[in-house]
Amino acid sequence: MNTAMHTSITQVFDKDGFFLDPQAWTPELASDIAAYDGIFLLTPKHWSIIDYMRDHYLKTGSLTVMSHVCRINDLGPHCVNDLFHNRKEAWRISGLPNPGEEAKSYM
Repeated sequence: MNTAMHTSITQVFDKDGFFLDPQAWTPELASDIAAYDGIFLLTPKHWSIIDYMRDHYLKTGSLTVMSHVCRINDLGPHCVNDLFHNRKEAWRISGLPNPGEEAKSYM
């Protein structure tokens, strides 16, 4: 990662890698984060999960039940873990802030 990108990225994330401000998120930044984490192509299935998670969080301010995300998007019951390395990564790529210690324990 070049220095300019690293500096701008560190101003966007907290120490745990979560966004400080969900409004700073862009689809391009999501693709960059995913690629950095080893997901080199975000498919329409990835985007349906990302869009749903962002929409739910921005409307309610809360974490969504991941199995609900899969059901709403007509995907398998473990779609988040199947498409992303884990639930925390899906949350991060979706550009959402640190959900707190208790919520992270369920990710």
